[in-house]
Amino acid sequence: MIKKIIISACLLISFISFAQQGTASPYSFYGIGEQRFKGTLENRSMSGVAVEQDSTHLNIDNPASYASLIQTTFTVGGTFGTSTLKSSTESAKAQRTTFDYLAVGIPMGKLGASFGLIPVSSVGYKILNDRTATPGATSRELQGDGGVNKVYLGLGYKITPKWSIGADVQYNFGKITTSSVEYVTGIQNPTSETNSSVVSGSNFNIGTMYQTKIYKKMNLYTSLSYTFSGNLTSESERTIAVGGDNDAVVPTPVTDKLELGSKVLFGVGVGQSKKWLLGTSLTFQEKGSLANYYNISNNVSYESASKYAIGGYYLPNYTSFSGYFSRVTYRGGIKYEKTGLIVNNQSVNDIGMTLGAGFPITGSLSNVNFGVEFGKKGTKTAGLVQDNYINFSVSFSFNDRWFVKSKFN
Repeated sequence: MIKKIIISACLLISFISFAQQGTASPYSFYGIGEQRFKGTLENRSMSGVAVEQDSTHLNIDNPASYASLIQTTFTVGGTFGTSTLKSSTESAKAQRTTFDYLAVGIPMGKLGASFGLIPVSSVGYKILNDRTATPGATSRELQGDGGVNKVYLGLGYKITPKWSIGADVQYNFGKITTSSVEYVTGIQNPTSETNSSVVSGSNFNIGTMYQTKIYKKMNLYTSLSYTFSGNLTSESERTIAVGGDNDAVVPTPVTDKLELGSKVLFGVGVGQSKKWLLGTSLTFQEKGSLANYYNISNNVSYESASKYAIGGYYLPNYTSFSGYFSRVTYRGGIKYEKTGLIVNNQSVNDIGMTLGAGFPITGSLSNVNFGVEFGKKGTKTAGLVQDNYINFSVSFSFNDRWFVKSKFN
């Protein structure tokens, strides 16, 4: 059954991932768009903490975790988000529905493998500067959509029962389309510029995880992963139309060389397996070089990005037969993130809180997860926009045994 689900979901979500508008943030104008969270909803509900060598949930942050799986796991997730965008003088609301990830994990003894499809960044903005009431003034409308996705294939190996290592290869691809239309009050036809960029490139990720008992039933968990910097090629075409389509300029091809900065993710936590966990994660990423020719601006620069998170879960009694809610996993966390974007000499930061719950499907190790994330990105000072967001997420994690020979026909 799980094989049929995987095939159907892969076909459907591969199409959806190209058609979706994954963000409503004006900050997605810059670089290759707004960076998306890499990880499952179980980890996202703990603000990104993923340090335990989990045997029933897939951890796509660290490839060393694949070696701990005991059943083939298929997981898929999506989010409905709402935003209130505020400047010092105005406000607006926006919403979007996004695909978050699709991944499969396969145990093979001491080895574990995983592959999947994950969005890397999203572009989705519509900005209007309306000055039509002023004679001779120029009004401008900016719009963008698309983003970068990645497919990955990874392996994990359990060196000892406490220590595992892993690595994966990632191929990034996507298309970003932006447009700018200028209207001059009193002149009938506008001037427009359209840019279409196809982005592609690859990079690699390695990781290790270690756990040990420190007191009676209490364990210490550690996780470390490193993503190498990766080169991206952006093949773009620019079309300019002056005074109507009949005056359109022939598309001009442009090639940009972009770079994804290297990233280090370290996590540590304490807890009791299948009972509770309290952990923290630290992420540091080099600034790289992600500006295309069409979104370079004098008031914009980039810096190294970082993220600090604390989170955990509580599971009352996973073996309970009488109380269903005793087998529900409750999760939560808080985060503070420097996105790496600087506008008008002001760093764009993100602070938020997450809550979630995992509901087991009776008779299996599968579960349905729900999560909510709320916070704010940016600020109303220095001419910027503050994005107050609430994200509602759902994911499904199906577990099954593969490669087991049936004893009965």
